[in-house]
Amino acid sequence: MPEPVALVDADLQLRPWRSEDLPALLANANQAEVVRGLSSRFPHPYTAEDGRAFLAGEVVPLDRWALAICRDGQACGGISITCGSGERCGTASLGYWLGPAHWNQGLMGRVLALYVPWVMGDAGLHRLLAEVMVHNPASARVLLRHGFIEEGAARWAIRKDGVLYDLRRFAWLAGPSAAAPA
Repeated sequence: MPEPVALVDADLQLRPWRSEDLPALLANANQAEVVRGLSSRFPHPYTAEDGRAFLAGEVVPLDRWALAICRDGQACGGISITCGSGERCGTASLGYWLGPAHWNQGLMGRVLALYVPWVMGDAGLHRLLAEVMVHNPASARVLLRHGFIEEGAARWAIRKDGVLYDLRRFAWLAGPSAAAPA
């Protein structure tokens, strides 16, 4: 197993999740504002049982690229990738979330600046996809400000709470072909 990573920028640290993160995970994840833009496997209310299952790796794999976003030593969100396989080898989907108390402070931009270049190299990726529900313009703005290119939308791609939503699609490309198409 590779050594655990820790990416650091002043008061910000990206590091593997730990069992002692449970109280901070619950405080930040159990917010209705967080879950509205995430997959239904991220429940609300977010209970201690949900948190323990997540920290045990029973919800998503807590592999090398699934990191806690920590501010001043406390977990306040998470970021990870899901790697493609077969003909999608070298690609991954990006997922992230942040507790509302940390929104609108430039934190996610700093997270992306640390995480994306590192994970692209570490995972050997040439393409990183991020999808954002149409009613989450703040997430779209942070992706655009940090090098992602908007590729379009997947119409009615998500059904959440009985409502169909569009997904905006963004990509980060590695190498000389990374420039936006003319």
